[in-house]
Formats: sequence, structure tokens, C-alpha cells
Amino acid sequence: MPIAIIVAGLIVAGAIVYSSGKKAVFNEPAGNQGANPAKVAANMKAVGKDDHIFGDPKAKVKIVEFSDAECPFCKRFHPTLQKIVADYDGQVAWVYRHFPLDSIHSKARKEAEATECAAEVGGNDAFWKYLDRLLEVTPSNNGLSLAMLPAIAEYVGLDRAKFEECLNSGRHAARVQSDYEDAVATGGQGTPFSIVIAPNGDRLSVEGAQPYSSVKQVIDIALGLK
Repeated sequence: MPIAIIVAGLIVAGAIVYSSGKKAVFNEPAGNQGANPAKVAANMKAVGKDDHIFGDPKAKVKIVEFSDAECPFCKRFHPTLQKIVADYDGQVAWVYRHFPLDSIHSKARKEAEATECAAEVGGNDAFWKYLDRLLEVTPSNNGLSLAMLPAIAEYVGLDRAKFEECLNSGRHAARVQSDYEDAVATGGQGTPFSIVIAPNGDRLSVEGAQPYSSVKQVIDIALGLK
């Protein structure tokens, strides 16, 4: 049975895009224009050493999440991906990339820079600790005061002075913009927008804050693509 048929039967309302080489099958979610499958197949930047990876970088499956720290759906989706990585015990790694939706979340871009400063000051673990705390405390939809960003750094054990110097410099703005452009090139039109990379290189796109059960189905399909 073709993989696209299996996928369509498993994921409600066409919540994923399946891409392999030049061929792709896309079922558009109701009310969502979705991603361009050709872009999903060809345009996403490969996962590399500069990415922020939670879990084993050598995991069979990687899920690349394009996210906006002020998006309430991203806040809701965050613990879902935490549970996925934990439950798959080394088989799945989570890659985080920035996709600030400037027109509705004007603070998200600076918050993204703040997570990069956390990584600069404290490394990859600090990036994830900072992101976890940021999403924990923000009320979403531009509700977090940017004055809180250094306090979050201090809370997770970072040198506040070094963090503030980094944040004030704006030197990670280019990184955030690069991730944003990657999201658009990949076909992202909203957040969260995630690409699951199977062991054979094929890609499955998860649209929106899907529940754990739906994400698990996609991961299980990906693990079978060898």
C-alpha cells in the first residue's frame, strides 16, 4: 500500500505532508493553506552542528520544529515534544528553529535572540533550559515583558551581565532571520510547523500543535522508512 494512503488514513484532516524526492502527497487541513510539498522536499536546511538539538544528535528520526515563543500553540506543543523525545528513548531528537511571526508577535524575535544568547553564554543545555522557562512564564500573544529576559537568564543559572551584553548587542539577529527564512522556504505559514526527518531522508510535515497521539503516529511512520 502506498505510504501516502497509510499516512492519510492515520492523520486526521490531512495534518501532514509526505515528501520523497520530487514526489509528494499533500492533504490540506481545513482552514489552513498548508505547506508547499516541493519546498518541504527540497528547501529545508539540513540539520547541522549549529542547530539546537534536544536528545541524541545521532537519533534515527529528527523532528525540526519552527516555533514562535509568543505563540500560544507553540507553548502548548512544547511539552508534547518533550514527551516524544523521552518516550522514544534515543530514537528521536528534537531540533529547534526560530519562526517569529512579527505581524502578530512583535516581541518574539527578541525573545528568539535571547535564547541564542543563552546558548552563547551557557551552551546547548542552557538554550533548552532558557527556552523551557521562557515558555513556562510567558502568557503568550506578546504578553511577556522583555524586561523579564535577563531575569529568566539568571533563573536558569546564567551570568546575567554576559547575557545582557549579548542581548543588547543584537549579534544573533542574523541567526534568527536565517531560521525565519528557512521556515518560509520550507513552506511554513504558521506556528508551530514541524518537519519529521525519517532514517531514509524522507520528510513528514506536522502542521500546528497536533496532540501527542498524532505526532506519535508520524514518528512511527518515519521509523519505518528505512
